[in-house]
Amino acid sequence: MPGCFKKTLFALASVVSFVSFILIVVAMGTPKWMTGKILCKTGADLVNATDPELVKFIGEIYYGLFQGGKIRQCGLGGRHDFFFLPVFPHMVKKLNTGLHMMIIMFLCVAIFFSLVSFGFCILNAVEVPYRAIKGPAGVCLWNFLAGGIMVLAVTSFMAAVKLHHLTERIANFRENVFQFVILEEQFEDCFWLCVASATAHAVNLLLIAISGIHCPKIKTKTEEANVTAEDIMY
Repeated sequence: MPGCFKKTLFALASVVSFVSFILIVVAMGTPKWMTGKILCKTGADLVNATDPELVKFIGEIYYGLFQGGKIRQCGLGGRHDFFFLPVFPHMVKKLNTGLHMMIIMFLCVAIFFSLVSFGFCILNAVEVPYRAIKGPAGVCLWNFLAGGIMVLAVTSFMAAVKLHHLTERIANFRENVFQFVILEEQFEDCFWLCVASATAHAVNLLLIAISGIHCPKIKTKTEEANVTAEDIMY
């Protein structure tokens, strides 16, 4: 049976793994990974809008992995468009489907490894596994894989946004008349939940490393008996 100190650390690590699992699931199901402001350039150019008038042509956009929406402001009031990312027609030409699907795949694999890490942490908190792969080494492996894959997912999404101009492509999707320009964009809380999930696995690696530290045992010194000649006589 593991000691009380190791039980506590592995129990805490199991909680962290489960929290990471919840964070990924919540992030995948929410529609706001990115938000931004979009300018209807075509409408502004038609009326030669100056700075005070540009407010009438500035809309908003938001999107996640599976859905999103935008508010088009082209001088005639706001119009809300709601869309689902995976079912876009001709998505290969517009949004680089391979990278988008890779992000979703990374997150699904990270969910699996988080659950495996959770199970292994529970096992190590209850008993000392016979095989090393089921012990702390296995827990480190699954947390390293889960954290590494989460980093890949976050990096891939950032690459899609910054290098492939994902926000601009989505804003101009199916727009035959108006052209939109991105004024500003920012990562929202759902994106940072994935960053927190990767950080959670790093915390788990630290906890497992601490659990391998052997605490020195305090030994009490026995007082040496002073035997004198008088003691021998009696």
